[in-house]
Amino acid sequence: MNGAHWLVQALEAEGVDTLFGYPGGTIMPFYDALHGASLKHMLVRHEQGAAFAANGYARASGRVGVCVATSGPGASNLVTGIADAMFDSVPMVVLTGQVPTFLMGTDAFQELDVFGMTMPIVKHSFLPRSVDELPAMFAEAFRIARSGRPGPVLIDLPKDVQMADASHLPVHSPLPVEPVPAPPDAALHEAAALVSQCHKPVLYAGGGVVLGDAVEAFREFVDLTGLPTVLTLKGLGALPANHPSSLGMLGMHGSRAANMAVQECDLLFVVGARFDDRATGKLAEFAPNARVVHLDGDGCEISKLRPADVSVPGNLAASLSRLAAPLAAQMEGRHAASRKAWRDTCFERRARHAARYDAPGDKVYAPALLKRLSELAPNAIVACDVGQHQMWVAQHWRFAHPRQHLTSGALGAMGFGLPAAMGAQAENPEAQVICVSGDGSFMMNIQELATIRRYRLPVKIVLLDNSALGMVRQWQELFFDKRYSEIDLSDNPDFAEVARAFGIEALRVDQAAGVDDALQALLAAEGPTLLHVAIDTAANVWPLVPPNHNNAQMMDPDDAGTLDTGAPAAPSPATAPAASKEPRNALSA
Repeated sequence: MNGAHWLVQALEAEGVDTLFGYPGGTIMPFYDALHGASLKHMLVRHEQGAAFAANGYARASGRVGVCVATSGPGASNLVTGIADAMFDSVPMVVLTGQVPTFLMGTDAFQELDVFGMTMPIVKHSFLPRSVDELPAMFAEAFRIARSGRPGPVLIDLPKDVQMADASHLPVHSPLPVEPVPAPPDAALHEAAALVSQCHKPVLYAGGGVVLGDAVEAFREFVDLTGLPTVLTLKGLGALPANHPSSLGMLGMHGSRAANMAVQECDLLFVVGARFDDRATGKLAEFAPNARVVHLDGDGCEISKLRPADVSVPGNLAASLSRLAAPLAAQMEGRHAASRKAWRDTCFERRARHAARYDAPGDKVYAPALLKRLSELAPNAIVACDVGQHQMWVAQHWRFAHPRQHLTSGALGAMGFGLPAAMGAQAENPEAQVICVSGDGSFMMNIQELATIRRYRLPVKIVLLDNSALGMVRQWQELFFDKRYSEIDLSDNPDFAEVARAFGIEALRVDQAAGVDDALQALLAAEGPTLLHVAIDTAANVWPLVPPNHNNAQMMDPDDAGTLDTGAPAAPSPATAPAASKEPRNALSA
């Protein structure tokens, strides 16, 4: 048995069942060892597809995703997927080939310092110089990837280490994951005490809820306390979309009810969120009147961007469970009447500013299509690319659980959706997996249609095609005086014909009247199927918090001409009429 064969048995011992990769010279011993193994390997058509597929596999399951590539360009093609996993806290182990140890540092063919290159975007990196180092390194790699705040770990494997005799090595034994420490008692008492003093509390939750396996505890906490709740992009699904306490997503493209609640609250109860700029808008003016209680499994996030009045590091599920009853009692105590009036105000705003889907004209209105699809496929796992469609999905899909929503949040990587859907489908062949993409994003990893076809993955693809880089176009319209620079994609191929060329069934819809039939046909198809949806190039995502503005300063189509950072922009004919709005701050540059 050589080092490569030992690695294969070690992967099996770690519970890995599927790998995503692409072979090459320096990783060839590992691929030789895979021959006849129980591990399922999916051959992607580009290494970035392997990284994103492992990423989607891990996001959908909570298990460690594994991707493999050779040295040099193979390894460098993984970088974007590794960075995405790091920024969104996705557990991954990345295996790369490397030139033999005796050639390292000689500028050998396909030699690249992968260890150094990826250092800022991994939790840890390993470079074994001897086969004897493999057992400790491998066990530690999986432990680190799973522990605490999850993330990617790289093992760079010199070819001679893979080929060295490993018959003397022990059978691999996984290391236990260290539990997240319990929250400090004193912090919990302080948090409960603050609630008794507030009149307008808001709960602000993010992706840390699912990372901390705290979804059920979080829901019980909300049910008991009745706190008006806003969610980040990565927090969607922590509460079901129809939950009576949910105000929806906050931030740049968040709901008006959510953003207004946060801006007016006097206590912000933060759970597993990190005050990122897409959620906060102008940070100095975010929740300006609020005291902050911050709960997080990663103590480094507490007070990093916004000082916390009460810090509660430690296990989120334990923190929420222990706080639920005391906070519920406090909510009914002193100032209970004013807190009830506040809740009523928040929920009345939610109803008044609810999204509308009665868009004029006969063209397909993307928000209405996505809302309808979420009704037809309520249990689907949705892998979403980056762009306008990403925000439409976040605004209009009714997620029941965070693991139903796979998207590149912090990195915002175009090309994520298709391979991530592939990884989610590989992890659970029985799941209904839908990829929502845009024409710009789809072209970045379109080659993975071949992978989907080869492995007969029944992924359903909804391609929203506006013949433009839509989000860039929207910003150029609003903030760059309509100087549309390099966003024209009107020479796109016929995506339906492209899909058919890959052996994948394809449908097309370009009229609102045909949407329901098209969606029904898409979901009824047995194998992988693409629905090409033509939408209006001028359609924009609303509402929008402009750059360097606070979240109370939200734009709707009728506000576009009030900015002095660009020329007036007429409402898109494909945009639904805006609901009546409360008076709000005037926009300034």
